[in-house]
Amino acid sequence: MDLPAEDHFRALVESHPRAMMLATDEPRIIYVNRMFESITGYREAEVIGEKPAVLSAGFHGPAFYRDMWASLAEDGRWEGVIWNRRKNGETYPQWLMIHRVGQPDQTFYAGMFMDIGALTSFEERLASMAYYDALTELPNRTLFLELLEMRVSRSRDHDDPFGLLFLDLDYFKDINDLFGHSVGDELLRQVSLCIQGVVRKDDVVARLSGDEFAAIVELAPGVPQEPQIRQLAIRLLNAFRAPFLAGGNEHFISVSVGGVLCPVDGTSALDLLQKADKAMYLAKQEGRGRFCHYQAELLNDQDEGQRLMKALVTSLKTAPREFSVVYQPQFDLATGRVDGLEALIRWAHPEFGPVSPARFVAMAESRGMIHQLTEHLVRCILRDLWSLEKPPEPGLRFAINVSARQITDARLDGLLTPLFEQIRRLGWEPELEITETHLMNLSEEAFERLRSLRDEGVRIAIDDFGTGYSSLAYLHSLPVQTIKIDRHFVSCLEDTLPVEDRDRVISAILALADVFGLEAIAEGIETLQQKNALLALACKRGQGYFLARPQPWNSDLLTLNQQR
Repeated sequence: MDLPAEDHFRALVESHPRAMMLATDEPRIIYVNRMFESITGYREAEVIGEKPAVLSAGFHGPAFYRDMWASLAEDGRWEGVIWNRRKNGETYPQWLMIHRVGQPDQTFYAGMFMDIGALTSFEERLASMAYYDALTELPNRTLFLELLEMRVSRSRDHDDPFGLLFLDLDYFKDINDLFGHSVGDELLRQVSLCIQGVVRKDDVVARLSGDEFAAIVELAPGVPQEPQIRQLAIRLLNAFRAPFLAGGNEHFISVSVGGVLCPVDGTSALDLLQKADKAMYLAKQEGRGRFCHYQAELLNDQDEGQRLMKALVTSLKTAPREFSVVYQPQFDLATGRVDGLEALIRWAHPEFGPVSPARFVAMAESRGMIHQLTEHLVRCILRDLWSLEKPPEPGLRFAINVSARQITDARLDGLLTPLFEQIRRLGWEPELEITETHLMNLSEEAFERLRSLRDEGVRIAIDDFGTGYSSLAYLHSLPVQTIKIDRHFVSCLEDTLPVEDRDRVISAILALADVFGLEAIAEGIETLQQKNALLALACKRGQGYFLARPQPWNSDLLTLNQQR
């Protein structure tokens, strides 16, 4: 026998995988289904006749509910995230949809919701795809903005401040380019777990897009707020010092973090997120792998950075004369004789003047224009080398810097081949320098290319050695012949430090180089004391402002005799 239509409908609603509730316009609850009981913990008899506010967690202020009722009155529906409380006192986020149902004699409101904090069934996960990131299972940008709006409302109505962190991985594109997107995806999952392992249980972490993450950070009351968010950011930065395992290999990657406080730095979700994004961008401009707290006065600096980026793109395409090369001599520290040159690119813009290479090289990498910059570098070097009128000092090293992402770029050979031919024609030895942190993330294809270059007589050097985290096994496998001791360690060779601490790191690096049969050269020598300390440690080669500053091409470069 067929069931009546009303029984059909009730059976459908009772078995629906979403919680359902029907309320009058007073409002009073007049019906709930079985899933409602399962999610909230309230039996039907306990809520019939009660106001829906019996479910409220108290997180939302009057403004939130005014907007909800205004939407229902105007559009007949409302949809969004709302925090409610179960019968046992536990708070949880719901994705709630309310529809106004008009009847001739009365208006009703039908609500349907799911617990987005504990999605388990296939149907729920399918329904949540618009609000969760499928790769990391974190909230996506849409849901995060909803949660952030609620947290801002709570802060405004209850005088409850909080912090917001915006995180962006440094050079993540290199991972995808060198190892493929499957390894990049695996790394993103590891990163998401790392972030969640550092923040508190009550903090909300989301993946906004690509390699961008964000976190709503709860603050302890009665304690200065800025130090709290800074300390958490530092813990995040330190967590990224450990390697991530992806694709069967260890990968070292840093993160740049921007932070804001609500309500000090902003009082709307979008404003706070934009300011945290700007602060993160400033952290990248200052060298990456660091934290920057948003400050209003920094906005102009960031706007200038964006204008500078546009100027660089234009100059690389249309203004070759703005680019030049300077050469920094490298010395045999014992004899004072020049035994090498490092070519360094420079950019002088009509509006911005001379721009720091640390700034514009990073910009060229981030915009995928590092090949165009290398084209200008090689063009300027060849112009200078072709100008030589007499045979130069033979046997010198001639070093240039290349980006890790260029190693497997087929276009690189077209640039380097004529340059290496000219260098060898002069009786010199070509050398490629790659920063240590970049070298550690190279693919096997890139390593094979470096090995081929080494076998062809090109020396390979690790630049800024000591700033990355190379394992001994990894260092042993690298196709390199030279390590360049980072200037930070050279600067420690001063009287202001205890005697036992002055040379500890450099002694260890030199011993490591000796074990692996590598040559070491010290960067950033700026005082006589540093030079003498390096000599005492048996460091044979060095460069720095004390010995000779980078300078345009001239005949004296090859005959400098460092006598200081």
